Amino acid sequence: MKKVVIISSSPRKGGNSEILAQKFAEGAIAAANQVHIFYVRDIDLKFCTGCLYCQQHGKCVLNDGMNGLYDTIQNADVIVLATPVYYYSVSGQLKTFLDRLNPLYARTNAFKDFYLIATAAEDEDHTLDGTITAIQGFIDCFEGTSLKGVLRGTGVTEKGEINNTACPAAAYEMGKNI
Repeated sequence: MKKVVIISSSPRKGGNSEILAQKFAEGAIAAANQVHIFYVRDIDLKFCTGCLYCQQHGKCVLNDGMNGLYDTIQNADVIVLATPVYYYSVSGQLKTFLDRLNPLYARTNAFKDFYLIATAAEDEDHTLDGTITAIQGFIDCFEGTSLKGVLRGTGVTEKGEINNTACPAAAYEMGKNI
């Protein structure tokens, strides 16, 4: 059994990336893994101030929803990042969330395997390249971590449109096979 943490950064409840995150969770649960899903929109998330208090204390000086998440995220075997793609990169919500994981940088055994689920209106092959680069840049800051899989849900604009593609089944299988 693996401990799986899914971070859904869609500002739209039931948005396309969130649908895929839920399908990944269903697959992971079907394979007898423990799954926690966090919705960034439900966290009282403030911007990192760059004070570096976290490097000395292992937690953030800001009193919002993040400090209660660090242990669960640090102890995960698998981290799944789900994001809509805006202007060829991760959503601002996800970027802010990742910035706020800085307290984990000073801790040992932070994270293991990462998966990226990304959805975008455009359907060009290069649409998600900037998103993957942004996530890889974050992952590269932590020893012993790697990006194990990417699910590209492109060509979807309207909420729920992803259900008309093969992506939900692919997300389920990805979750089942972590």
